Amino acid sequence: MTIPLQITWRHMDSSAAFENRIRAHVQRLEKVSPRLIHCHVTIAAPHKHGHQGNLYEVHIQVTTPGGGATANREHRHHHSHENAYVALRDAFCAVRRQLQAQKQEQRQDVKHHEPEPFGWVSELYPAEDFGRIATNDGRSLYFHRNSLVGTDFDRLTTGTGVRFTEESGDQGPQASTVRLVAHSGPVG
Repeated sequence: MTIPLQITWRHMDSSAAFENRIRAHVQRLEKVSPRLIHCHVTIAAPHKHGHQGNLYEVHIQVTTPGGGATANREHRHHHSHENAYVALRDAFCAVRRQLQAQKQEQRQDVKHHEPEPFGWVSELYPAEDFGRIATNDGRSLYFHRNSLVGTDFDRLTTGTGVRFTEESGDQGPQASTVRLVAHSGPVG
């Protein structure tokens, strides 16, 4: 990076372990976009409410020669973000997807002729903010609620048909950019 990483802590004390995790995420971003100019990460612990835990907010702004990417993860109703590391991971995943899309556009590598893979929602775990997609080739792919485009996770049902982009995650293949399709349920 041309400008050093900037980390802002709000309503919480700084943590060397958390800062190291941020730096590791930034290093992964630099593999996607080697010419990062600047990255500013803000991690905030909002004031505690009597009826729920402390939900963390993560804001990331990345500047690149071709523009940049921004992620604002403020999940006041998603209890997975009671864990600051989960909130951080989700925000960096969103920025990484944006940078990958920008890189493809810049290379004019967007493949419009190949349809996204098709599958069905096979499992839903609303309390943990994730589900699984059964693919046409018999695999089961993880997807996070933040991967959904154009619909709300809480409205999904098993058997719903989806198209998705597959990418490598921390624990193997996962679905990202998950979109509903008009028909649902396995055909056969």
